[in-house]
Amino acid sequence: MDLLACPICKNFPLELHVFESRQIEVELKPERCELYCGYSSKWIEEMEEPTRCGECWGIEIVNGILFCGKCGRWYPIRDEIPRMLPDNLRDRNDDVKFLARWKARIPAKVLEKGKPFNLVK
Repeated sequence: MDLLACPICKNFPLELHVFESRQIEVELKPERCELYCGYSSKWIEEMEEPTRCGECWGIEIVNGILFCGKCGRWYPIRDEIPRMLPDNLRDRNDDVKFLARWKARIPAKVLEKGKPFNLVK
């Protein structure tokens, strides 16, 4: 999360919503993020010690979304991969199916007004 910005408007940071995750083994000692902690949804300068970096680095996000609060675009995370494609390369049917599948876990702002696709007809 410390590296990802919206590819359309370049906004940073993005909101992370995790639907499925799993624990993984981390061999290297994790470093602290430089600017933003997605695990805590806080800027590093706002965080109090001790941080939970070791715990965060051991989480692999399987399914979720990234949301840009500036332009309103959302990007699915499917099978551990953030799909951050421009609007013209996204598949409407796949995106709408993804929204419908995780509807109960997705914020209303994404379901109703998210770009490029949402569940409002």
